Amino acid sequence: MFAPEGVDLEHPNVARVYDYYLGGKANYAVDRVFGEKALERYPFVAPAAKANRLFLHRVVRYLCKQGVRQFIDIGSGVPTMGSTHQVADEVVDDASCAYVDNEPVAVAHSRILLEQEEVTDQHTVLHADLRDPDGLWQQIEESGVIDVEQPVALLLIAVLHVTQPGPSGEDVGPQAVARFRELLPKGSYLVISHGTADDVPEKRKQEMAEFGKMYDKSSTPVIWRPHDEIEAFFGDFEMVEPGCTWTPLWHPEETGENAPVIEFDSPNDSVVWAGVGRKA
Repeated sequence: MFAPEGVDLEHPNVARVYDYYLGGKANYAVDRVFGEKALERYPFVAPAAKANRLFLHRVVRYLCKQGVRQFIDIGSGVPTMGSTHQVADEVVDDASCAYVDNEPVAVAHSRILLEQEEVTDQHTVLHADLRDPDGLWQQIEESGVIDVEQPVALLLIAVLHVTQPGPSGEDVGPQAVARFRELLPKGSYLVISHGTADDVPEKRKQEMAEFGKMYDKSSTPVIWRPHDEIEAFFGDFEMVEPGCTWTPLWHPEETGENAPVIEFDSPNDSVVWAGVGRKA
């Protein structure tokens, strides 16, 4: 696969490895080697990644039924296993989506997808970084696809557990999300899913610690936050029922007819804590 300018092929990248876990093809040898080793040692990762993707699908369906027509998918990754706009199009015919990622491969493949579907007048792909909320928001506004004065759904799906280093190396994810909460117009929704070792089986907790160490050697280290820190990302937003929960438990009635069946011994085996909040 051709590598766009600026792509680091010396280290695996979390977006491309995630694509590999989901069975996609937008990855390189360095990502596949990493992914194969991870799945061999920690087979729980693939079903957890797929359950997280299905959470995204259910959220989009649910929010479309609540009247949401604008989606901003930050850290959207590569177009694998159903993109946000594709799921929305199953429910309504007037949804708009802005995909945002700082990984050149994810951006390039997403743009190709939209061009092939001939929907670039309704959806867009931006190369931007969530660590710069104001700059990112300006790009969204200038795209002409999203009206930032009207309610939107801001999706942060499995992105905040990827370390977001600031100038001094500290993780600036919480500050960035706080700024996004300020930027969102009233009536908007904030959607978050985040890996956690809280309240998971002891064996799984140890596996997650070891799995996280694998990413320490990649270009995108990860951090598993406890439940209370994940829930703090929502600030004072009103939580949509059932509040934060494991991904398989969030509105399972919104699962698509053709969705793959992901079976866990218990919901906490999904290792991803997720929720949706609304700005009043």
